[in-house]
Amino acid sequence: MRVLEAFGQQARPLSLAELAAASGLDKSAAQRIAHTFQALGYLERGAGGAGLVPGKRLLDRSFDALRMNPLVERATPVLQELRRTVQERVDLSLFDGASVVYAVRLQSKRESFFATLVGRRQPTFSSSGGRAMLAALPSAEAEAILAQSERPRLTPRTITDLPGLRRKIAEARRDGFALTAEETLLGEIVLATAVRDREGRPVAAIHVAASLAEWEVDAFRRRVGPLAIEAARALSQAEGWPGAP
Repeated sequence: MRVLEAFGQQARPLSLAELAAASGLDKSAAQRIAHTFQALGYLERGAGGAGLVPGKRLLDRSFDALRMNPLVERATPVLQELRRTVQERVDLSLFDGASVVYAVRLQSKRESFFATLVGRRQPTFSSSGGRAMLAALPSAEAEAILAQSERPRLTPRTITDLPGLRRKIAEARRDGFALTAEETLLGEIVLATAVRDREGRPVAAIHVAASLAEWEVDAFRRRVGPLAIEAARALSQAEGWPGAP
């Protein structure tokens, strides 16, 4: 698995020597593992035969993970209805400690390439969905996640200092949603609400993303906030939690 995870560090074909170095294996072991993965279809030759890249069989396993996740199945019609109403991109992210991973992405008028892909990870501290889920945790747990996060600055507007992040999390607790403007992608505004399980703990977040060229921040907050809260409430109640996000 470390061999496959090496591609998360470099978005290009990797040689056997690079796979060995990234996975912490000697070249002989990396060669044996890569040969097995190629035979099974989990690795393939890159364009022109240069290096190795993840194979198409990996997409089968992603399909399995998504179709066997009951929350993703229940969320899809709720997200589709929200998408029809707001006419902007709607995503579902799953909570994974210091990061969130996108499981559903319903597109809008214009998108960057990475914003169309499921499986993308983002730091919890900087994403609107991550902050919405941190706000739904006990303060000590949220603090522990912030402490273990590396907190890279993704854009010049990314909030990385702990006092600033605590203020944003407190705002999310107060409002029922978190809002970020240009903290992950310049020109983008994102509002998110937490989805909770039957114990009231955050398991996912609904995101609505739009362009600042088309929306003012306050207008976006007023229009999208109540709709996102209602969608998250519907999913949280489906998870068995009777309260509101």
